[in-house]
Amino acid sequence: MMKNLITLIFSLVISFQSLAEFKPHFARGFIAYLEEDYETALLHWVTLANEGDVNAQFFLGEMYANGEGVLENDKTAVKWYTKAAEQGDAGAQRKLGVMYANGEGVLENDKTAVKWFTKAAERGDAKAQYNLGIMYEKGFGVLENDKTAVKWFTKAAEQGDADAQFNLGAMYANGKGVLTSDIKAYMWFNLAAYNEHKDAAHNKDTMTKRMTKEQISKAQELSQQCLDSGYKDC
Repeated sequence: MMKNLITLIFSLVISFQSLAEFKPHFARGFIAYLEEDYETALLHWVTLANEGDVNAQFFLGEMYANGEGVLENDKTAVKWYTKAAEQGDAGAQRKLGVMYANGEGVLENDKTAVKWFTKAAERGDAKAQYNLGIMYEKGFGVLENDKTAVKWFTKAAEQGDADAQFNLGAMYANGKGVLTSDIKAYMWFNLAAYNEHKDAAHNKDTMTKRMTKEQISKAQELSQQCLDSGYKDC
């Protein structure tokens, strides 16, 4: 009995010494996270997040949003996303925009969603640019404005975002926010299909029914030119 007690006390002393020597490190937490060792990831990131580490704050938001190593909790996810977003993290700003748009962990508020999407979009986050384009196209949280929607769809499309490319194709096909252009519409649908958008091939085929062979050839040429230039010459 005494021997077992001594062994237990010795183990506790070793554990306390290990904790005292433990130094949180984001990269080590990230490796553990990738290996789905969420307990170790939390051990590193909770301390860092509370000290103001923006990356740890973002990933704690991810863990609570997805229930990774913790009970899923949208309110706590919003808490950590907000802390990271207020430090200028574009990914956290986009995630926070989504939470406000969908009313996840917060009261649904389209204006606040637009606020955070805008911050992320201006920092170059392609998915935030796409989301912001949707808000302007639908008039959610802002006055409906197709030209502004096209502006943000274009920025995201030129980063290779398939959803934005698809929506941009639709804007050109229907003359929303831009002059109608079957060639541009086909081009963006073609690129979206290349980037595996599930509906793009169907829309591209629909466009061919109202285009001449010469127009289709031109659109295909522009698609290749755009892709070859890394979306800089579209």
